Parts: sequence; structure tokens; C-alpha cells
Amino acid sequence: MKVHFRRMNGELDEMIDDIMRTAGVNHPGIIREMIISALKAGQESDYPADLKLMRTTMKEMRYTNKIFGPYRQRKKVTIFGSARTRPDEPIYQKCVEFSRMLVESGYMVITGGGGGIMQAGNEGAGVENSFAVNIRLPFEQETNPVMEKSLNVIVYKYFFNRKVAFLKEAHAVALFPGGFGTLDEAMETLTLIQTGKNPPIPLVLIDGDDGDYWENWFSFVKETLWKKGLISGEDFSLFSIVRDPLEAVKIIDDFYRVYHSLRFVGNTLVIRLNRPISEENIDTLENEFADIIETGSHLRFSEALPEEKDQPDLLPLPRLSFEFNHFSYGLLKAFIRRLNSF
Repeated sequence: MKVHFRRMNGELDEMIDDIMRTAGVNHPGIIREMIISALKAGQESDYPADLKLMRTTMKEMRYTNKIFGPYRQRKKVTIFGSARTRPDEPIYQKCVEFSRMLVESGYMVITGGGGGIMQAGNEGAGVENSFAVNIRLPFEQETNPVMEKSLNVIVYKYFFNRKVAFLKEAHAVALFPGGFGTLDEAMETLTLIQTGKNPPIPLVLIDGDDGDYWENWFSFVKETLWKKGLISGEDFSLFSIVRDPLEAVKIIDDFYRVYHSLRFVGNTLVIRLNRPISEENIDTLENEFADIIETGSHLRFSEALPEEKDQPDLLPLPRLSFEFNHFSYGLLKAFIRRLNSF
């Protein structure tokens, strides 16, 4: 029989309802669609490797939510950097110091769970404030000794699931010097924020005291990408380069001073606040950032919209809303920094 997402499946719909009642699930409408998706995949594909990929992806993402779910109310910072950095190197100790400061400011730390900078991040934060989001590799990626006995360890088969976890759970990303993997995560984070596929978050590039890594990278970005017109000037708002770990923590703290989070509801951008701002502040923002507001729209106070009911813990927060141009994400991040100045 042909399986439909709409309730056109007769007895099959009743059987799925019975299964969900027997198992006891949250949000049965969503779970029903997941079951239907699995059935349709089983009908449409007879290639086992494709089905195994879908199965493993589902299992890995379910376990990801299970591990992170109890900590939803705590902000987290994902730390990237080389697995080959030795504990006796100054940059390792700088990462230990940085992650220790993060915990003192109330954050938890997410790393890739391996050695080097990843181990430094877990070491500074302590096992009780850390997650290890690991990957099965033939080399370089045993779970580090800080996290090897922790319950907050996830070992992925697929890189793309691991990448989702790194950013889905992160309120900020910090990058220390590293190899191809670190640069890959830097570029991916920049791309997702630049295109609006990831909410704006602080992206802090933490260099060594001699500034010979991220500052060299910045020279390439400026002299090649920007001069050739491959990126715009506003894209430089997407990241910050620092050498001092205390400055890095301050950048992250300041980002959430007034701003809490955002969400698109149709064409409307809803910005949730930790506290209200004044009408005068709103006028200032609208005048200074008119370029990101669609013609005919205005920045305004807003109640929680009906579509936001799926995040009930956020409903009491004050809000601003406007129609965003869906293009100037660098300026949107600058808008948030200005908002935090009030």
C-alpha cells in the first residue's frame, strides 16, 4: 500500500496510534511523522547501505538529545583546536585557562573528546561541566582521559551528525589553532551564521601570544577574499580574534547581556531579550540599522507568537520583532552587539 503523511492510511493509522499509546510518547503528531518516514523509506529503497545510514543517523541524534537534554538551561561553548597540541605548549595551557574561566562564568564546555586542545578544554572545565562529542577514527581520536569515564560522551559514526551536535548545542564557538579539521569547523560555522542557517553566536578565534595563526588567516581573508569581492565588509562582524582568554570570555558574556535568542516565524524575526529595553533604545536601533529592516516594517515590542509554543520555557521573555531582509547576517550580529550596549 502507498503510505501517506496525511491520515489517509486507514487501518495503518490506527495501528500507529495504538503503538504510540502503548509505548507512551511525547508529541505524538511529530512521532507519527517519524514513523511514516521510516515506513516510506522502507518502501522506496531496497539498498541496505542507504537504509543503514538513515537508521544510524536517527539513533545517533536520539542519543545526542538524551545526553544534552538535562542541561538545556545551561549555556555551552564548543571548543575546537588541534588534537596534536601537547600539554607543555603555551596554547594548551591557554585553553585550560579559558575553559576554567568559562565554567566560572556559568558555561559548560563541548569538545571533540580527543587529545590536544580538546583535552585541554575538558581539563579546564572539569568532567562535571564537560561534554565529549567524539568520532570513530582509525587514529588520533581515543576519548581523552578527562572524559573517558564520563556519562557525557557521545561517539559518532558519521561526521555530519557530530557537526550538528557541535553547533546545535552551542551558544558560542571558540577556535584555537589547529589543522584541517579546525579550519573546516571555522569555515562551516562562518558559513552557517553568514547564511542564517545557524543563529548568530559569538565566534571567537583565540590565537597564541605571537598571533601567528588566526591573524595570518585573517590576512588571507582580507587580502584575498575581501579584495576580490568574495565576501562583504560586514562579514568581518561574524568573528573576533583575540589572544587573551579573559577577553574571549568577555566577548561571549557580553553577547548575552541583553540578547537571549532569536527565531524566524515566517518572514518575521523575533528577538528574545533577557530584559526589556526602552522605546528610545528601539528608535536608536531602528535608525542605526535601517538597512536590515524590510521596507514598510518597524522594530517593535512583541508578545510570544503562537508558533513559539513549542519552546514553552522561552514564552515569558520580552521580545522585539521586525521583518528582516534575510541577507545582512553580518549586520544582524552587529545589531545584537548594539542591543547589548543598552
